[in-house]
Amino acid sequence: MSRKCEISGKGPLTGNNVSHANNKTKRRQLPNLRSVKITLEDGTTKRIKVAASTLRTMKKKAAQAAVAN
Repeated sequence: MSRKCEISGKGPLTGNNVSHANNKTKRRQLPNLRSVKITLEDGTTKRIKVAASTLRTMKKKAAQAAVAN
């Protein structure tokens, strides 16, 4: 399974490790993925991988919707 957020599509980034001697070696920066259980409309549950930043945004949107009602 890929290291990718199933909602926002965030995936790994590439860059360089840079030493004091300015040597450069490749590195990967992985997204902060969390495994979350969601409930679908038909009542079944599914486990998906979601980035922590996406979870934070979803919680913020849900709170705003609750205040608006």
